[in-house]
Amino acid sequence: MKNVSILGASGYAGGEILRILINHPGVKIKQVTSRQFAGQSVSLVHPNLRKLTDLIFIHPDQLESCDVLFVALPNGASMDFMPSLFKKAKKIIDLGADFRLHKKEVFESWYKKKHTCTHLLDKFAYGIAELRRNEIAKSSYIACAGCEATVSILALYPLVKHHLIEPNIIIDAKMSSSQAGIKPTFSSHHPERAGSVRSYMPTGHRHTAEIVQELSPFLKNVSVAISATALDMVRGLLVTIHTVPKKNITEKDVWKAYRSEYKDELFIRIVKELQGIYRYPEPKLLQGTNFCDIGFEMDTITNRLVVIAAIDNLVKGTAGQAVQALNIMLGIPEKTGLEFPGLHPI
Repeated sequence: MKNVSILGASGYAGGEILRILINHPGVKIKQVTSRQFAGQSVSLVHPNLRKLTDLIFIHPDQLESCDVLFVALPNGASMDFMPSLFKKAKKIIDLGADFRLHKKEVFESWYKKKHTCTHLLDKFAYGIAELRRNEIAKSSYIACAGCEATVSILALYPLVKHHLIEPNIIIDAKMSSSQAGIKPTFSSHHPERAGSVRSYMPTGHRHTAEIVQELSPFLKNVSVAISATALDMVRGLLVTIHTVPKKNITEKDVWKAYRSEYKDELFIRIVKELQGIYRYPEPKLLQGTNFCDIGFEMDTITNRLVVIAAIDNLVKGTAGQAVQALNIMLGIPEKTGLEFPGLHPI
């Protein structure tokens, strides 16, 4: 059994890792850190864990060595600590953006921040198991993907790998409030957020860089444009992706591509029903699960292939993805700790 610790465990991502790992048979949670809540019970911040754990938050300065360290810090924070963290754990899973992008100039362009630890960029494997399983298995350091990047890459990967679409891609992303993290802002204030459908980033979403990075090996000159809208929901992420199919591509070709890549994937479901109210992916049904649901529809009138995909941003988009990578790194069944099927109705 491996000892794992969580740096930054009082945030939403840290809380989800705790929730998943408390009953994970392959690990024991050693330490959880929080500057703000050091010395206080984990259940004070994560009340869903009452009577499930007696862990107490420690200050990050008290962090001891462990087998695996999850780093759940805000974007731009982990790179300053990473050299010292390499001395604390043999395996590190970083949930932030600091080591996702392979090139420092790309990171600095999108995140408007100088990268202070460029010599470690090539140490990290990108954390989407369905694309990088072999790399994750061989690596000791994982950089988990951004939630919007995760769902978009998983939706598009079979299409670009099988050369079914043109390189110009438009992504309409519907975002939940938890994606903004636990720290409150003016825009997340309840009177401002409740009941809103707010277009907060119609252009320039920074997850664009990840999507281009991961799809470029399969599709030359790929162009990705994201428009992001904030919705009045706590969890969940839905993308509607507009693509142009190549000449003579049929719906059967699309089915074959998805089946070829995902037929054996535990956490990918192709959702395309002819009846019922859940004919396409719905993030509401995915709350707490590690599934990514993908659907599509051909529009012969406008020559579009529209792809719809959904995840729980805190699980498949963050903590679940991290635990899935952990399982691969440790050589144990990939679904361990991630078997929650979701709820209906919810």
